[in-house]
Amino acid sequence: MIDPPIQAMLQAMIEGGFQLPDPLDATSLRAMLDTSIPAPPIEIADRRDISIEEQDTVLPARFYHPAPGEILPVVLFFHGGGWVHGTLDTHDRLSAILAVKANCAVVSVDYRLAPEHPFPAAWEDALLSFHWLKKQQKTLGIDVHRIALAGDSAGGNLAAALAQAAAGDAAVTHQLLFYPAVDSGCSAPSFDDDHPGFLSAAQMRWYWDQYAPGALRNDPRASPAAASIAPGVASATIIIAGNDPLRDEGIAYAASLEEAGTNVTLHSYPGAIHGFASLFGLVPLADEAVSAAADALRGAFGK
Repeated sequence: MIDPPIQAMLQAMIEGGFQLPDPLDATSLRAMLDTSIPAPPIEIADRRDISIEEQDTVLPARFYHPAPGEILPVVLFFHGGGWVHGTLDTHDRLSAILAVKANCAVVSVDYRLAPEHPFPAAWEDALLSFHWLKKQQKTLGIDVHRIALAGDSAGGNLAAALAQAAAGDAAVTHQLLFYPAVDSGCSAPSFDDDHPGFLSAAQMRWYWDQYAPGALRNDPRASPAAASIAPGVASATIIIAGNDPLRDEGIAYAASLEEAGTNVTLHSYPGAIHGFASLFGLVPLADEAVSAAADALRGAFGK
């Protein structure tokens, strides 16, 4: 069952001619999906493009701060898009609303994309961004002792992998994962269902082929569910959608984190589809999910 407002939106898109390219290819997907959602912009005091410069690498990023002059905790955010598409602009509203609602700063990272840059490129950019962020207390006005790692879908994969790499680092207070792609096996029961919306099982398998082809899929930095979860991994909030191939692997990953001693809160939205959180302001269910995410960040930051 799909939430009626989401169903109405999907129907309008179908009637408007929306259809994913067949066969899938990166250029066509980017042309179709790398556009901002037509929704009211989110006002925030400080929103600006910056550069992450570390180890002779320069990555574009966008910085959000709701209260310039205050030292606030910070979210390091990675956008979704199957590691193939997605931009700072496609996730501008989601990054901004998290900053406003959680009263924190956000740094959104424009990491390298596949298939031009397969694994470990995006992972290396995520790790580099984290090391860079920890040096920016004075330049950005952030509390680098209170960092949350966040992302949706492929970005949730990067946040989850980074949280595992940073296990035991007290600066990482939380991981916020929206319908994360954490298991390269693509064999969870929810992959057997035909899901409406923006992501099919076949499409997700194609994304994995672009990002981590062949044996690369077995690397736990690419597939966090394959890792032996170390003690000290940051607490987690995981948001899943009922109509999503990634639903069951999100549930399984939450269970794995709990078994390793990590405090996990799982929010399930049975009527939702993959990517639905970005529809906040248009769909009430998305507003609920974004509010739950912001509340989790506030709690983790001690607000």
